[in-house]
Amino acid sequence: MDSIQSTFTNGSSSPAHNSLEPDTNPDEQEEKARLISQVLELQNTLDDLSQRVDSVKEENLKLRSENQVLGQYIENLMSASSVFQSTSPKIKKK
Repeated sequence: MDSIQSTFTNGSSSPAHNSLEPDTNPDEQEEKARLISQVLELQNTLDDLSQRVDSVKEENLKLRSENQVLGQYIENLMSASSVFQSTSPKIKKK
């Protein structure tokens, strides 16, 4: 990102004077500098959002793993408890 900024602004916050475009007026240069600033800000925002997405993905994987462990634990408790055992009808003999 710094290379983009330095390409357009020579590392400063004001637009660079380009000898190939001597006819650019100060308004155009100001607009160019504003657009470059917006682009850099959007790049930073995108980078922040990408990092946030990565951290949310990691957290999601951890929570899924914990849910699997808890689900297995609950299943084991239920199978060990007589309250949750299946009750098949007993056939009474006369």
